[in-house]
Amino acid sequence: MKRRTLLTFAASAVLLAACSQSNTPNQDAGADNSAVEGSSELLNRINNGEAIHVGTEGTYPPFTYHDVDGKLTGYDVEVTKAVADKLGVPVEFNETQWDAMLAGLDAQRFDMVANQVSLTTPERQAKYDKVTPYSWSGAVVLAPKEDSRFSAWDNLKGLRSAQSLSSNYGELAEQYEAEIVPVEGMAQAIELVKQGRADFTLNDRLAVLDYLKKHPESGLEIKLVAPASEQRGSGLILLKGNDEVVTKLNDAMQQLQEDGTLTRLSEQFFGQDISQQQ
Repeated sequence: MKRRTLLTFAASAVLLAACSQSNTPNQDAGADNSAVEGSSELLNRINNGEAIHVGTEGTYPPFTYHDVDGKLTGYDVEVTKAVADKLGVPVEFNETQWDAMLAGLDAQRFDMVANQVSLTTPERQAKYDKVTPYSWSGAVVLAPKEDSRFSAWDNLKGLRSAQSLSSNYGELAEQYEAEIVPVEGMAQAIELVKQGRADFTLNDRLAVLDYLKKHPESGLEIKLVAPASEQRGSGLILLKGNDEVVTKLNDAMQQLQEDGTLTRLSEQFFGQDISQQQ
């Protein structure tokens, strides 16, 4: 209830103020209790060995997709399954479009999200918690293996970079004073580099690793990787208020790192360990 001041009725003002003060603690307590109850409900289910419900896209290879047999798989999916195994609970995936994923989490249609979410904005960081990242990515330089001009990022100056003009990687190439060769997307950029019509292209490390794994005879390789301070980590995402659950998930993720599971899954889907910062 908002406190209103009625200048012509002093007594009414006092009465309304009193009502406001008496109602506010009850409203706040109700909101806090709701958050605690939501957290306790998920924690109790995990402690009782009941299923956790995870939102994912199912159409975003190699992170979350359906294989030739129609089975849901992918790096994020298999990591989530491994986490559930450590917790001793089954996992049920709820496939949804990317645009509706966080809204589904808000509505508690599932308990968490596994879909390469980084929480890069202050708004999302204030609303959601992220478990210890299971993948790290950032900008990389992709160029022909025989090209030896890429010993440092400053060496990009004056070289031809195949980039989409609207992408942040195009902006990064411009920052390094590269000559931009406009393209419509990553596939076209790679072709121009292979044809010698561009010297290199900048793109996301995980996307490039996925390409190199699928095209081992491309003649291209990663020359430069963004420093650790510029890399972003992706992990399981939960609504705020699940601190004890986040602790359990972090413990499980640490076990997966220590027993080599994250490294094995990384190499399975990307040919390289993406679970740690470079």
